Amino acid sequence: MKSVTRSLRILEAVARHQPVTVGELTKLFGLPKSTVQRTLVTLAEAGWLRANRRDTTRWEIGARVLAVRPAALQGSSLLTAAHEPMVRLRDALNETIHLSVPDALHCMIVVDRVDCDHPVRTFHTIGDTSPLHATAAGRAVLAHLPKQDIEELIAQGLERFSDTTPADPDELRAELDRVRTDGYAVNRNQYRPGICAIASPVLDEDGAPLAAVAVSMPESRFDPKLLPEWSRRVADTAAEITSRRSG
Repeated sequence: MKSVTRSLRILEAVARHQPVTVGELTKLFGLPKSTVQRTLVTLAEAGWLRANRRDTTRWEIGARVLAVRPAALQGSSLLTAAHEPMVRLRDALNETIHLSVPDALHCMIVVDRVDCDHPVRTFHTIGDTSPLHATAAGRAVLAHLPKQDIEELIAQGLERFSDTTPADPDELRAELDRVRTDGYAVNRNQYRPGICAIASPVLDEDGAPLAAVAVSMPESRFDPKLLPEWSRRVADTAAEITSRRSG
């Protein structure tokens, strides 16, 4: 069972850091290079991984993962409940709308997206991952997690992606208090340069966060004057998804 767990962790690491080398994975896991290489070859033979076409020393997710993902999500009550409200939000704002779910404290994962019709727009591939503390979707979820989970995340270290990333523990705690009070989180260039977003959490019956719905846009189209209206629309959409899922 240890080998199975190791294989799954390496598969997850490749998905998060792809295209990635054997050496990078060896450093990440502290395993012998031969062990990592053998695991990668085994996963590649099964179709879960493949060598990067441009650089065959680097590994990336294979076609089998891409084929399994839609089947895994098919019939999801969350996706079913979320899609129509997301489309209406896109129609109202004409910006990209995406739905993300947390993978414990590791990251947020994009599971659905509705595109706008602007020729220049943000793009989130299904399966994309992002850190909880540096994104609007992540902080919308993080604000509703138990305090011990927040402190555990802080103890792991808060990576700084830009000058405005809330990488200081006290700054992050204060921001999460605001998100909890206001019902939405805002990201202005805190993760990816030139990208802004507004997000609200989708909660379960006990108030625990299941996901976050967000509108994202290039910084050139982010208008602070519209923040009260847009944040209300995003929060209303998240509330509707919550209601539809439990209804």
